[in-house]
Amino acid sequence: MEYYEAVGRRKAATARVRLFPEGDGTIVVNERPVGEYFQDLAIFQLKEPLQVTATEGRFNVSIKVKGGGINGQAGAIRLGIARALVKVNPDLQPILRKGGFLTRDARVAERKKPGLRGARKAPQYTKR
Repeated sequence: MEYYEAVGRRKAATARVRLFPEGDGTIVVNERPVGEYFQDLAIFQLKEPLQVTATEGRFNVSIKVKGGGINGQAGAIRLGIARALVKVNPDLQPILRKGGFLTRDARVAERKKPGLRGARKAPQYTKR
């Protein structure tokens, strides 16, 4: 069976997305239904590229995602779906680009530095 595959990343999460044409709109994440794996807000976020391009219900989506938390995984899936849609139909690229779905969100947690309590928080200063 032919499918279109793309990879999306966000924070520490990586998602491998496969779009199967002529599907009924089923979305499976790590071999579980999307409603079982994610909450409502995350489901809305990852379906956005399909809604914007009016392709919801035209593809079966199979997703393998690992690493990160719920929001990172949802963001990675969203990017993966958008990239796969461009492979299906390059004419969708301007729509997805305008909506910001093809831009990789490069924000990651800043590392902790030595001598500090976190990335930036310093121990309390005492004068004497």
